[in-house]
Amino acid sequence: MARLARLTVAGLPHHVMLRGNDGVPIVRDDADRAFMVHLLADHAAAFGIAVHAYTLLDNRLQLLVTPEGSESGLPGWMQAVGRRYVRYFNDRHGRTGTLWEGRYRSTVVEAGRYLLPCMVAIDLAAVHAQLTLRPADHGWSSHRHWIGQVQERWLKPHPVVWDLGNTPFAREAAYAALVEAGLSAADRERIESDTQRGWAMGSPEFAAALQAQTARRVTRARAGRPPGRPNASI
Repeated sequence: MARLARLTVAGLPHHVMLRGNDGVPIVRDDADRAFMVHLLADHAAAFGIAVHAYTLLDNRLQLLVTPEGSESGLPGWMQAVGRRYVRYFNDRHGRTGTLWEGRYRSTVVEAGRYLLPCMVAIDLAAVHAQLTLRPADHGWSSHRHWIGQVQERWLKPHPVVWDLGNTPFAREAAYAALVEAGLSAADRERIESDTQRGWAMGSPEFAAALQAQTARRVTRARAGRPPGRPNASI
């Protein structure tokens, strides 16, 4: 079966994941990490991407972003960053060939239900990968920005984040509490599964509204033939 085209919708948040080929490291030291973050920030404005959250681990990059302009902004941004970084990485480390595990994976996110869980998942990724004991100990993520420990001016808050409190301190404290509480097993599985498969991450109503905008399936097809369409393939 041919793989589905990625679903990209301007104005909605997307959870994005890019992995190293066969699990190989995509960064080897802090110089690599700094260059990747620089590329993300530098190209985001050019492609109309609002970056809400990120984490850079040894073998993968996770992002929560909203393409604010056209639907081509997100794939254009990822392509520009990915190609430029591979040239840098190969030149610096004397290697050739691919670095990425195929194309990036992504899913459209229903902001009111899943934006904050996605941010929490991104912040906890380094802990789950056993790189740090606490999210704040991982210096290559947006966590410390959103709890008020550092300022990364290229990051943009989503309106859902503003709703956490009336002052910066209140929002930072509320968000820190969310990360401390962690995620349910169901949310962790939903975020991982939907991102890998490209299914819309949200309620049935959210998925139905998306499906009305595109011919590309946005949720897993049910087994068997759809009612009323005896000759349709799934």
